[in-house]
Amino acid sequence: MNCINGALELFKTNSCAAWTIAVAAFALGAIAACAVCRMFRSCGKCGDSCGDAGKRQAPRRQERSEPKFEKVHPAPADGSIEIYVGNLSYDLTEDQLRKEFEAFGKVNYVRIITNRYNGRSKGFGFVHMPNRAEVDAAVKALSDKEVLGRKLKCNEAKNVG
Repeated sequence: MNCINGALELFKTNSCAAWTIAVAAFALGAIAACAVCRMFRSCGKCGDSCGDAGKRQAPRRQERSEPKFEKVHPAPADGSIEIYVGNLSYDLTEDQLRKEFEAFGKVNYVRIITNRYNGRSKGFGFVHMPNRAEVDAAVKALSDKEVLGRKLKCNEAKNVG
């Protein structure tokens, strides 16, 4: 209560000093409010008054409602039959996969899908074989066969398109 009485007395006797103190207190309060606003940025009121008008983030773009583009995986041009092989061990090489399928017939092409950034296997791949009878025999024999500690999942690839 003494502080309030002292402040009122200051206004009565020396109004210039009182107004200077009042303006300084207001300015310090505004600076403190701006600092808090910058720390939390949840009030949305700081904007230009805080000096960061050019630093505002652009509003997020609306997500498109149209369906995402699906990659079309065309059928092999050479007439071979493509086999999807899943649940591959990450240590399995294309040569090892080729040897597993060559036990059932000719293999045109083997491809294990890898992550483009680190080159590591994604755990699935494709094998191209030209003969339908050989494909059926390989799929039947290698489905659920354990290779490097994992049971293979084999079936004819579904070519979208």
